[in-house]
Amino acid sequence: MDLSELYRDVIVDHNRRPRNFGRLESATQLADGNNPLCGDKLRVYVDVEHDVIRDVRFDGSGCAISTASASLMSEAVKGRSRAEVAELFAQVHRMLTRHDEAPDPGLGKLAALAGVREFPARVKCASLCWHTLNAALTGGHEVSTE
Repeated sequence: MDLSELYRDVIVDHNRRPRNFGRLESATQLADGNNPLCGDKLRVYVDVEHDVIRDVRFDGSGCAISTASASLMSEAVKGRSRAEVAELFAQVHRMLTRHDEAPDPGLGKLAALAGVREFPARVKCASLCWHTLNAALTGGHEVSTE
């Protein structure tokens, strides 16, 4: 199995069985995200205590890339500080937008999103949840990728 096939399998799995999907009643912060070009709409719920993300969930509807990205993101940020999440967001953003840069080995399963950069119109699908999480952590408001 080559790397692109493995990445594809990760995306399919997280789309079919998204982790951390649903409302989070204990959320201390939340934000809504919208990608009108693709029809992706999601809400990210975050439970932050002492600057650490204790829990994160998402709900809404979106394409396979959007759902898989939100699922992968939700697993990756639990237990991290706001500063760590900001750095992770920057790494993911670089991976999605720079064709000449190999994914950071520290990204783990998030590296599966690297293939999205071959389809520029889909980068917004993969990054919507990250922008929405950032909005939730900085005060909470609706995010649009228009």
